[in-house]
Amino acid sequence: MSDRTLTATLVQHADQGGVDANLQYIEQQVRAAAANGTRLVLLQELHNGAYFCQTEDTEAFDLAEAIPGPSTDRLGRLAAETGCVIVASLFERRAAGLYHNTAVVLDADGRLAGKYRKMHIPDDPGFYEKFYFTPGDLGFTPVDTAVGRLGVLVCWDQWYPEAARLMALAGAELLLYPTAIGWDPHDDAAEKDRQLDAWTTVQRGHAVANGLPVLACNRVGHEASPRPGDAGIDFWGHSFIAGPQGEFLARAGHEPELLSADIDLARSESVRRIWPFLRDRRIDGYAGITRRFLDD
Repeated sequence: MSDRTLTATLVQHADQGGVDANLQYIEQQVRAAAANGTRLVLLQELHNGAYFCQTEDTEAFDLAEAIPGPSTDRLGRLAAETGCVIVASLFERRAAGLYHNTAVVLDADGRLAGKYRKMHIPDDPGFYEKFYFTPGDLGFTPVDTAVGRLGVLVCWDQWYPEAARLMALAGAELLLYPTAIGWDPHDDAAEKDRQLDAWTTVQRGHAVANGLPVLACNRVGHEASPRPGDAGIDFWGHSFIAGPQGEFLARAGHEPELLSADIDLARSESVRRIWPFLRDRRIDGYAGITRRFLDD
């Protein structure tokens, strides 16, 4: 390990039943991680409550809050107390009728260092996010913190190599993904294995293609659907930290877990020297990437 080693921790957990209960749980976990030397903490997507996007319900907009607001204030105090940089995930109320799925970064001194609004918004059975979230408008801009420049993205963004690449091109030193993804309980074991393997593989690919560590923090536990007859979602956990060659540094299972790893930030420089993918990009030949589909 070099003198640029960073201890990072992911807080993988099930919904605790309400905002205060979830934040109390997070505070306990962050304090425990900080006591063991952690300087960077990543929380899961929409960690303040249950994943409300299983149905379309206008009353769910009451869950949104301003940024800065009560959750950033509380997490900022926690960051200052522990000396940790905390990456959190909130339902942002920007204005009446205008809401975002927003990641926030609280620096080690407690200040709000920056935020990222989720750019790719899914609309699938059980994941009706387009009803709730306006697509992000802050671009793919890393956030500078006491532990380095963080490329923060959110869940569905993790399937898009363009998002990871643009964060890398903007100087991100780490890619971080707060996540809420799970199985349809009706799927068989083989399908569940394929989905989990695809999710893990694509993100490890972002690490390899960009020569950067990747941290993905997912929730766990079965969450029932408010709609009668729906099966709900089994959030699969399996949060992980990967190095710049896609190697697992730490990997969780399907239960609540405080997952930590030491990340040698200097390795990205070494890896990029032997695999200079950024050098060899043919930017003169990529014009088609900005089109929806090359059908003519």
